[in-house]
Amino acid sequence: MTAPLPPEQEEACPHVSVILPIRNERSSIYACLLAVLAQNYPSERMEVIVADGMSTDGTREIIRSLQEKHVNLRYIDNPGRIVPTGLNEAIKMSKGQVVVRVDGHTIIEPDYVRWCVAELSRSGADNAGGRMFASGGNCFGRVVALATSCPFGVGGGRFHYSEQEEWVDTVYMGAWRREVFAKVGLFDEELVRNQDDEFNYRLREHQGRILLSPRIRSTYTVRGDPCTLWRQYFQYGFWKVRVLQKHPRQMRPRQFVPPLVVATLIGSALLTPLSWRGELAFALATGLYIAANLTASVLIARRLGWRHLPLLPVVFAILHISYGLGFLVGLVNFRNRWRDRVGKAPALQPVATRG
Repeated sequence: MTAPLPPEQEEACPHVSVILPIRNERSSIYACLLAVLAQNYPSERMEVIVADGMSTDGTREIIRSLQEKHVNLRYIDNPGRIVPTGLNEAIKMSKGQVVVRVDGHTIIEPDYVRWCVAELSRSGADNAGGRMFASGGNCFGRVVALATSCPFGVGGGRFHYSEQEEWVDTVYMGAWRREVFAKVGLFDEELVRNQDDEFNYRLREHQGRILLSPRIRSTYTVRGDPCTLWRQYFQYGFWKVRVLQKHPRQMRPRQFVPPLVVATLIGSALLTPLSWRGELAFALATGLYIAANLTASVLIARRLGWRHLPLLPVVFAILHISYGLGFLVGLVNFRNRWRDRVGKAPALQPVATRG
């Protein structure tokens, strides 16, 4: 049941721009947009802008078919084809006093926009978001959803599993008052991944506050096969290096654990042919990780169903090793850019907002 909003929020409905950076989302974009367009927020006070990264799978045709029935749905091209350029194009084209981000793999609750507006107003936060409820479309995806909803799988990313309201480092997607972009700038167009982390680091450097609210609810469909999951988390690790180089003080110790584990495994494996100490180090490192992985898997399976146990260790290993390896490759790839902290985050030009 949808919780009622405070009376003052029922009366105050600022104009909202919902922005969606997408590319080749044919399987999910229809349901995603239907959820956005079905918000219990006045349609005349809400515009929806889809920034499409030149999709080739029929996504564009689905969006155009929905435009015929929804006059507040807009469609723009994103020639850059990556998320930050799509976000920036949509923000620059938007007119809303509040900007709400939605991703193409996500279904938002009917009161999502209302609660974003309410929480920004009530708390004074500069960015407000909610927990990302993970969902899988097949057996492997359902296990990924479990693994990415616990601290062992994703570290301290509170929006993956927290059920309480709290001030955090980052949130899933996000909602902002327009003036935040005028103060902080737009998203860094260098970062294929982790552009939301980098933006939130920059926001906090400007003394901005980020609110995680349990009232802001959405469901995200995770990757449903090992290869795409590996590629996704490898890219997270790879691009995290550039975020580290630009914002070294914002990094948390937990973010270095996967690359440290992978580096230890690789280093000890290389020493194995040279010395018995290498063999011992490799056996010890491998044994400790397997023990931790199996312990976490058993605890989750005991609580949520033993049928998940065979795949949980595999999924955890993919999450940790792909991220850690991506980070190490990023260290090599960006080795000459430690003094390059300048991002590619365009400034927001003044745009007239609607009253």
